[in-house]
Amino acid sequence: MTLDRIAPTRRPEGPNAGTQRWRELLFVHWSVTLDEVRPLVPASLELDPWEGRAWIGAVPFRMEEIRPSWLPRAMALDFLELNLRTYVHHRGRPGVWFFSLEASSWLAVRAARLGWSLPYWHARMRTEREGARVRYTSSRRGHDARFDVEYEIDDAIGASAPGTFEHFLLERYLLFAAHRGRILEGQVHHLPYPAHRARVHRLEQTLTAAAGLPALQRAPEIVHWSPGVDVEVFGPWAT
Repeated sequence: MTLDRIAPTRRPEGPNAGTQRWRELLFVHWSVTLDEVRPLVPASLELDPWEGRAWIGAVPFRMEEIRPSWLPRAMALDFLELNLRTYVHHRGRPGVWFFSLEASSWLAVRAARLGWSLPYWHARMRTEREGARVRYTSSRRGHDARFDVEYEIDDAIGASAPGTFEHFLLERYLLFAAHRGRILEGQVHHLPYPAHRARVHRLEQTLTAAAGLPALQRAPEIVHWSPGVDVEVFGPWAT
C-alpha cells in the first residue's frame, strides 16, 4: 500500500483543541523485527516499516505552555516529557503508536489518560545543558522504567524532504490510541522540524523492556535533534 505522507502534515479545518510548544527534542531510533512489535500494537493498526524493519523511537523533550483552547494562557503547564513509540498506519493514514509516555507533571498525566486514553506515567525527570552537551534523565515513579542519556548536538540539516528516511521518522502528525475497543485518532500541526544531527555519548535505559519490547542495550542506529516547534492539537476522534 502506498501511503499519503503529505496529507497529515496539512492543518485540519476549524479551531484547535489546544496549543503547545515542544522544545529541545532528541530523537533516538533502533530497528527491530516486525514480529517483536506486532503483539504490542492493536490488530486494527498496521505496522509502518522502513525497508522491512519496524522502528522504535525514544523522544525526550521539554513541553512548554501546554493548554487546552479554553484555558487562560496564564494557567498553561510546563513540564518534561519522554515518549516511546513506533510507526503505524490506520486506514491508509500513517502515524504514531505510543508504548508509553513519561511526564514530570502529575496533572498532565491525569489529563492525558482521561482525555486521550494514552499510556502516560508520572516520572522524576531532569535535564541539563551546557553548550551543545545535554543530559536528560527520567525514572518512572514506582516502576523500573528508566532513561538516562548524554548527547551532543551536531550540524544542522534543516527540514526533512518528503520520501527520505528522516521525513519518515520525524514528520509524524497523527497519533492513535485504543479506547474501549475503538481506535482514537488525534492530529497535531506544526512547521517541519528544523533538524540537526546528534551524537549519543551514553545511553542507559530500561524503558523498552518495561514496555515488553527488546531491552535494546545497543547504541541507537540513528539520532536527530531539533530546537523545537510550536504546535496546534486537534481531536481526539473515534475512527
